[in-house]
Amino acid sequence: MYKKFLVGFALVFVTLTSINAAGTALVNTDVIKTSEVNPLQEFVGTVSFDKKSKIASQSSGIAKKINFEVGKKVKKGEVLVSIDSDILNAQIKAASSSVNMYRVQLKNAKKNYLRYKALIAQKSIAQKVFDDSKLAYDVANESLISSQSKLNELKIQKSKKVIKAPFSGVIVEKNINTDEWLNVGSQVATIVNTQDVQIIFNLPLSFIDGLKTGDMYDVNISGKIVKAKLYAAIPSGDKLTRTFPVRFKANVGDMFIYDGAQAKVGFAKNAKTQALVINRDAVINRFNMDVVFAVVDNKAVMIPVQVIGFAGTNAAISGKGLVEGMDIVVKGNERVFPKMDVKVLNKQDKSQNSEKAK
Repeated sequence: MYKKFLVGFALVFVTLTSINAAGTALVNTDVIKTSEVNPLQEFVGTVSFDKKSKIASQSSGIAKKINFEVGKKVKKGEVLVSIDSDILNAQIKAASSSVNMYRVQLKNAKKNYLRYKALIAQKSIAQKVFDDSKLAYDVANESLISSQSKLNELKIQKSKKVIKAPFSGVIVEKNINTDEWLNVGSQVATIVNTQDVQIIFNLPLSFIDGLKTGDMYDVNISGKIVKAKLYAAIPSGDKLTRTFPVRFKANVGDMFIYDGAQAKVGFAKNAKTQALVINRDAVINRFNMDVVFAVVDNKAVMIPVQVIGFAGTNAAISGKGLVEGMDIVVKGNERVFPKMDVKVLNKQDKSQNSEKAK
């Protein structure tokens, strides 16, 4: 049954592919031109985790339960370690009883105080009786406040008997075992936030001058392009190479990255050179490479390209077979396949406009 399903799926896939390949794609094109651009130069940098924390115990005691291992993903607030709190639990229970007792005492003392307050106003009791009732009321009130403070203190101590993840991330180091004694400040684990990373490139000053803090750049990390924001260019650099560290930050989501992974980025220098340029929209990613689709004899020809720079909304590209004046698809290329028939819409519009002008 499973084999029949696979064969059926394959037939459907081939049929759909044939239909797509046989169809005619409606596209807009633009002519590739020669222009001056700032060529890109590739630099290699290093990725590091932006947030890394050594988790320590805020309380002493025996580690009764450990809920993590190295490599585990944890969420912010998740309990990592539970420390023995049997004695503390008994103290909290006793303190809770004291609070309840003093609450009852205060209630009775308040009744007596209010009753004697009314009687003293009528001069029906001696002043000392009233003073004693007020003193009892005040003492009961202070006793309740003191017992509640003690209970709160114990509860705070109890909250420190559980060690929680300070932020979402991955445990990269474990420093504790079950039934091990912990002191205040004992390190139990190291956690890193693998989503927010820092990328450092060492650049010559001529490239740094063209960068702008806060701008977004495409950075290649482990073969994937991520958007990284430039947040700092450090003025203290390497005196021998005359390069300066430039720092970027990026959120890579669930992408798996090693601390110290390689990153690549292309930056433009001020010096300009002649190159073939086309609208940026013409360059798309197919089969893990940048390509453009040229229109030759009303058919799509896929040409792998390398982006070497930018000029406004245009991209400077190089690729085997590219020549000035060639028609390149700039709209609708996401639906185009190699050797597919294409119909250029904006050329018809231009022809109609020319006829009207005549």
